[in-house]
Amino acid sequence: MAEEKVYLTQEGLKKLKEEYDQLINVRRKEVAEKLRKARELGDITENAAYEAARDEQAFVEGRIAELDDLLKRVEVVEEIEEGKVTIGSTVRVHLDGDVQEFKIVGIPEADPENGKISHDSPLGKALMDRKVGDHVEVDAPVGKLRYHILEVK
Repeated sequence: MAEEKVYLTQEGLKKLKEEYDQLINVRRKEVAEKLRKARELGDITENAAYEAARDEQAFVEGRIAELDDLLKRVEVVEEIEEGKVTIGSTVRVHLDGDVQEFKIVGIPEADPENGKISHDSPLGKALMDRKVGDHVEVDAPVGKLRYHILEVK
């Protein structure tokens, strides 16, 4: 079975590579040093510092493995079709008297609090391939929300 592609903007790819590099070259060494120091304290069976360092090591190694997998499956979306919502587009929409702006990104770089929504989110799916002037409806906990696309760049 083919592995599913992970779509990212160039900016998203850069951030993942930076995080990966930081984990490999900095955090991994820091955790190894914490483990070494904790072992020097003696009996590791009842050593809280050792347990904490082991937990941190498991987290760091897990994240490295996750990023390694993502980076192997990345497809960078470079071409943005002007006027059509695609990954990498910035979309201005009107909803109930309010204008909002979203950047459509791949799943790993989604950050709704900062206006970056995944192409795979309910709103992202509704907006994909749409154009200025289109209306889209999204089911939300408060009911159906109707967005009007004002601008795509």
